[in-house]
Amino acid sequence: MKIYKTTKELQAALNSLRQKGQTIAFIPTMGALHQGHLSLVERGMQECDHCVTSIFVNPTQFNQAADLDKYPRDLQGDVDLLSTLGDSIVYAPTVEDVYPTDIDTSVDLDLGSLATAMEGEFRPGHFDGVVQVVNRLLNIVKPEALIMGQKDFQQFAIIKYMIQQLNIPTQLIMGETMRTETGLAMSSRNRRLSDRGRETAADIYRMLCYARDMYGITPLPLLLQEAKVSLHPDFEIEYLTIADADTLIPLDQASTKPAVICTAAFLEGIRLIDNLPLDPIPH
Repeated sequence: MKIYKTTKELQAALNSLRQKGQTIAFIPTMGALHQGHLSLVERGMQECDHCVTSIFVNPTQFNQAADLDKYPRDLQGDVDLLSTLGDSIVYAPTVEDVYPTDIDTSVDLDLGSLATAMEGEFRPGHFDGVVQVVNRLLNIVKPEALIMGQKDFQQFAIIKYMIQQLNIPTQLIMGETMRTETGLAMSSRNRRLSDRGRETAADIYRMLCYARDMYGITPLPLLLQEAKVSLHPDFEIEYLTIADADTLIPLDQASTKPAVICTAAFLEGIRLIDNLPLDPIPH
C-alpha cells in the first residue's frame, strides 16, 4: 500500500510505472469506503496493472457547508480497508493540492438535461462540482481506465458526456451496484440508519424491481404511481423517474431505447438513492 498526499509525489510514482509500460486504473472517492468501493478497486486491478484510489471530500459539490462539515472522514479506516486487497495506490490530497490558486480548474461545459433532471433539480450546482473535480483528478492521474459505480447513475452519465466532449483519453467503465442480502444498495450513508431503518430501506430495491418487471406492461404514469404506493410509508420520496439512459430526459411511455428508473428518498432523515436499468421494449 502506497499513500501519496501531493500531486507531485503521485505523478512521479505514476510516471515511473508508465516508463515500465504499465497501465493505471482510477477510482475517485470521497472516502467512508465500503464493499461497494472495494468492488470498483478490484475491477480496476483487473483492467490495469495498477489502481489508484483517491480519497478526497470535494467541497465544490456540496450545496450546504453543513453537509460538507459532517461528511464522514476516516482516512486510516479507508486505508486499512483498501489494504485487504493487496498492493494499491492511495491519493489523499488536500483541497489546496487539488485546487491550487495558480490553476483554473473550472470546466466550461453545458450539461443540459443531464444536470437539471433528478438530482440536479434538488441539488443545483452539484454536478458542476462533480465535473470540476473529476476532470481535475483525471488531469492529475491520467489513467487508462476510470471506474465508477452504477449506483450514482446520473453522475456516471455526466462523466461519460464530459469525457466525450473534452476528448479525454480515458476509458470509462461502470461497476455494478453492490447490495446487501436484502437488496439495499451499499452506501456510506447506510451506517447512519438504525437497524430497523436498514431493514426498511430494502423496500427501495423491491420497489425498483417491481417497476422493472412491469415496465412495458403498465402505462408509465400508472406504474410510477403504483411503485410509490408500494414503498414503505416511512419513506419521503424526493423523486421517482423513468428516463432515457443516455439523456436522462424523463419518459412518458416505455421506450425502444435503454432506460433507467432512478429514485431518491429520505428515511430517518437520511437521503438514499438507487436505480435499475430497464431493457428496451421490442419495436
